[in-house]
Amino acid sequence: MAKERKVPALIDNPMSFCAGCGHGIVIRLVAECIEELNQQDNIIFPIGVGCSSLLGGGMVADRLHCPHGRAASVATGMKRVTPDTTIITYQGDGDAYNIGISESLNAAYRNENITVITINNTNFGMTGGQMSWTSLPDQKTTTSPKGRDSGATGLPFRFPEMVAGQFDVAYAARGTVTSPKNVNKLKKYIKNGLEAQINGEGYSIIEVLSPCPTNWGLNPVKAMEQIEEQLIPYYPLGVFKNRKEKQDA
Repeated sequence: MAKERKVPALIDNPMSFCAGCGHGIVIRLVAECIEELNQQDNIIFPIGVGCSSLLGGGMVADRLHCPHGRAASVATGMKRVTPDTTIITYQGDGDAYNIGISESLNAAYRNENITVITINNTNFGMTGGQMSWTSLPDQKTTTSPKGRDSGATGLPFRFPEMVAGQFDVAYAARGTVTSPKNVNKLKKYIKNGLEAQINGEGYSIIEVLSPCPTNWGLNPVKAMEQIEEQLIPYYPLGVFKNRKEKQDA
């Protein structure tokens, strides 16, 4: 008989995301990492506007619902006032990379000692499926019904690669939730991002490619397949900036 997995104590209610959404998997992984690092009583989440705001419906932890796009700035203030507290921003790509791109870039540029988790489902998931900076070329959204014209709107945005290559950040990675293997890798990325903060190494970003069946107009299985077939070729998985202690090992 398979051993039953223990539900992290930080999770007290079922998540209320759409069927097939990846948010619930990611939140479970975050909760597991927090407990394994013994940070469950030392955590604050600045939460973005969007689907990410539903984190508050199932997680027992201190959290603050920030103005749209401002979680990185709020996290910066929290960390500077309470430097021994573990601060995790939890945002979507529209919140972090569109509305809040200035705040996100400046936190990374200053190498603020925070952990950033961004769910990239290539659209504004909660507000109606509008085009995001991460929407793929020719992707149909409610604001690009004929497909994204990258010649007019620019190419999709790769935030982890940008900050890893241009700024002195501690850690940058991208994972996904499409298979048990990828989920296990993603958990390692999240744990590394948290350990970097706990050890005072600086800014970490973990981006997650996540399905959005509702706005993509697909069933959950097809949405996972779309990540494998279309998103990963443009948004490669892996670590783009490793922690110094890992590089020296």
